[in-house]
Amino acid sequence: MSFKSWASYSLFSQSVKNKSRYILDSDSQGFLKGIEDTCTSRVEVIELNSALWRAQMGHKTVPFIQNDIEVDDMFVPYPESRMRPLKDSATEGRANPKGIPCLYVASDKETAMSEIRPWLGSTVSVANFSNRNELKVIDFSKHHNGRMPFYLAEPDDAKKIEAVWTHMDKAFSEPVTNSDQKSDYAPTQIIAELIKSLGYDGIAFKSSLCTGLNLALFDLDCVDFKGSNLFKVNSIDFSFENHDDGRYM
Repeated sequence: MSFKSWASYSLFSQSVKNKSRYILDSDSQGFLKGIEDTCTSRVEVIELNSALWRAQMGHKTVPFIQNDIEVDDMFVPYPESRMRPLKDSATEGRANPKGIPCLYVASDKETAMSEIRPWLGSTVSVANFSNRNELKVIDFSKHHNGRMPFYLAEPDDAKKIEAVWTHMDKAFSEPVTNSDQKSDYAPTQIIAELIKSLGYDGIAFKSSLCTGLNLALFDLDCVDFKGSNLFKVNSIDFSFENHDDGRYM
């Protein structure tokens, strides 16, 4: 089974945001069945002991002792307990509802730091984790070049599938802001829960802020803490493009 339309993700998103979220209509159920039927070609295997990174703004302060006298404060990275999500009070995320945590990590430390959007001169704690077992994740970024497809007429099934997965990858990778409405998370949370129910260990998606991949792992204990370091943000690069919608010009 494929998807009914190249715009199926958009239709699904609007439905679960504005119509019915917990009892899905037949179109939404069909959309999820399309994901189930087309996801196997997007399986990515994370080899044992791969390096995975997680960043948090800030640091811990400890006293600097010299000759048994406290002479200054010293900045050190947060410990493991601070670098892991809380199991019993998880906040809302793109891949998880409130109260059901998952572990957000990145494929490299630069991507991990970029995702928390630090300000110039700030200090960031960065933890290195490694997976204790091989992990199978669904990589939403596979098989597309990042360009957002748009069709005036329905294309063939292959192009429909590519378009839908591209739009889902974009939805996961959009930076989260404090002003986001919680209903905006519903579509991606439902999709992530589907992937979890199929027995996969997590999902991967492009970072919109750096060159690496972001990962949301469903088992908080699937990785071991290897250590953490402090980084200072020395520069921030911005780029801009015209975002006028050419379809209506």
